[in-house]
Amino acid sequence: MAYEKLGAQPLDYNPCRYGTSKLLFRGPKRRLEGNYAAFLGGTQTYGKFIAQPFPALTEAQTGVPCVNLGWSNAGLDVLLNEAEIIAAASRAAVTVLQVPGAQNLYPEVDFTEFHFIRHLLHHLVEVSEDRFAAVRRELQEAWIARMTLLLRRIEAPVVLLWMSGHAPHQDANDLGIAADPAFVTSSMLQAVRGRAARLIDASLSAAALAEGTDGMVHSEFEANIAAELPGPAAHRDVAQQLAPIVTQYAGQ
Repeated sequence: MAYEKLGAQPLDYNPCRYGTSKLLFRGPKRRLEGNYAAFLGGTQTYGKFIAQPFPALTEAQTGVPCVNLGWSNAGLDVLLNEAEIIAAASRAAVTVLQVPGAQNLYPEVDFTEFHFIRHLLHHLVEVSEDRFAAVRRELQEAWIARMTLLLRRIEAPVVLLWMSGHAPHQDANDLGIAADPAFVTSSMLQAVRGRAARLIDASLSAAALAEGTDGMVHSEFEANIAAELPGPAAHRDVAQQLAPIVTQYAGQ
C-alpha cells in the first residue's frame, strides 16, 4: 500500500465545481456538453484514496468523456437536492448511478455529532433490535420513494451500479450495518429497476478484495478508513464491466 510521507504531496483530486453548486467534485473539470457519460455516487465513485477511480478508467477504455460527480458519503438526499447534479446527469448520453445505501436519509439531523453513522446504528441495534427493525423498514421505504423520484428526474438513460463486497440479498436481516450499500435488498432494487436502463451487478471479486489497500494512496492515520473501501483492483474490475455499456450509449 502507498502511504503519504511527511512533507510529500497527497493525492491530488483536482477539486472543482459545476455551475452554481457549492459541492466540490473530483476533477479535472469537464465541459458538460456533447457526448459524455455522467457518474453519480458516493465515496467509491469519487475514488477516495484511488489515483484512477473507475470513472477515469472507463474513460481511458472507451474514449468517452466521463464526468465524475461522485461525492464522498453522498446519499440520496444529496443527489436529489443538488440541481446541478440532476442537470448534468440529464444532459449526459448515459448516467451511471452507484446504488446508494439507505442509512443517510435524515437531512434534518446533524450527524456531525457522531463520529460514524454506522457507529450510531450499531448502538441503536444494541439498545433494541425490535425498535431498530422498525427504523430500518422506514429507511428502506424512504429509499425506494427517493430512488424512484431521482430516476424520474434524470432524463438520460440510467445504469444502476451495484458495487459491493456482496451480491444483493433478499432479506435485510442478512445484511450487516457495515455492508455497503447498507440495508438495500434485491427486492428494493427490483422495485426501482423498471425506471433504469440497466442494472449492473459489479459485486467485488474475491481476488480484488484480497488485494485490500494495495495501491491506495493514504496516510497512516487514514489506514483504517482506506481498509473499508474498494482498492484499485476493484475499480479496474468495475471499469471493465462498464466500458461496453458506456460505449453502447455514448460511443462515437
